[in-house]
Amino acid sequence: MHRPARILLATFSLLITHAGWAQSPAAAPAFPEGTIAASTNVVGQDWPRVDAERRVYFRIRAPEAQKIRVLGTDLVKGEDGFFTGTTAPQDPGFHYYQLTVDGLAVADPNSESFFGSGNVRSGIEIPEAGVNFYEIRNVPHGQIRTQWYHTAGGEVRQAYVYTPPGYDANPRKRYPVLYLQHGMGEDRRAWPNQGRTNFILDNLIAEGRAVPMIIVMEDGGITPGMGGGGAPGGRGAGGPPRGAPPAAGAAAPGGAPRAGGPGGPGGAGRAGGPGRAGGPALDMPFTKQLVNDVIPMVDANFRTIAKRESRAIAGLSLGGTQTYQISQANLDKFAYIGIFSAPFGFPGVETGYNGLLKKPDEFAKQVKVFYISMGSKEGATTGRSIHEELEKAGVKHTYFEAPGTAHEFQTWRKSLYGFAPLLFRK
Repeated sequence: MHRPARILLATFSLLITHAGWAQSPAAAPAFPEGTIAASTNVVGQDWPRVDAERRVYFRIRAPEAQKIRVLGTDLVKGEDGFFTGTTAPQDPGFHYYQLTVDGLAVADPNSESFFGSGNVRSGIEIPEAGVNFYEIRNVPHGQIRTQWYHTAGGEVRQAYVYTPPGYDANPRKRYPVLYLQHGMGEDRRAWPNQGRTNFILDNLIAEGRAVPMIIVMEDGGITPGMGGGGAPGGRGAGGPPRGAPPAAGAAAPGGAPRAGGPGGPGGAGRAGGPGRAGGPALDMPFTKQLVNDVIPMVDANFRTIAKRESRAIAGLSLGGTQTYQISQANLDKFAYIGIFSAPFGFPGVETGYNGLLKKPDEFAKQVKVFYISMGSKEGATTGRSIHEELEKAGVKHTYFEAPGTAHEFQTWRKSLYGFAPLLFRK
């Protein structure tokens, strides 16, 4: 059999025969002691499984395949056609992953799929001990609504909009708005699906720690250039534009989670110096679309408080870079700014925000919260060096560094969890 045919047959077998095995639980072995099914498994599937050490256990039936690799681990094929294996301990939180089956990267049919790194791939949730602020609790829940609309230029767009608990109960009440941006290789679905925005806010609001607010999640237009082929490393073929940061939460070669993301441990500084705006020259028209199309649409269709003191903007990774761009050009529209792991784009104290960073008192009067965050496993240029520069210049800001996480959603969930309670306080 020619190799291309064998690859297709192996993939077909992975999708079909594995599902057949799931319908015959009597044939399944005992679960490894101390493991639980991942919360991201599709309904009815017991694998992959996770233990208390955050190791992931896989069991996949693909009798025609020769080799399967996942999360940096080569699985072992048994005589029964099942591939099994256990990964090294993973960082807590959400991770994209793919199965590399005889060189072809495919989604795991046992796990839910998510759009990230430029295509649809599997995702797995690794529990973090003692951390549940993003879990579904027995509290009043808001809603994630989808809003289709037409721009002034005739483009059809869609936004995801979180409305807080009780939004429909009082038709006269108006709310402040947070515009929340995703990272490269993702779209409007990333924050509600991978980030669990609604549950984070539901829990904060229930605890009285956050003001009820509307959150708008739109497509920032930063997926093109990622490629869509699904390279063996779990990344879209071609990757990001030359010189650009890797996709948010992207995997390293072989499917292993990337340890540091953009400018990760030992990473060299990018063009323009640490944190400067001299990163890759990416055309991001969304910086204008947000102001010209998205904000007017939201104010027209939702009960917003349409003024800058009741409007915030934040973004993760390249969405953080967009946040720098949008907030600098439109400081008359935003009083709260959150930058989560932006790999480049900080304008520097000398020129930033039309010179306001050199006037800390005036900047503080206009920007009520300037929030910078990163994961401790990321390179300093994604946050720490910015914090140090702002601190040296006497610019009022809030800095958060998530312990033990990299350029991934566990960092950004914690960033949102810290940022949201600071918003819209009188």
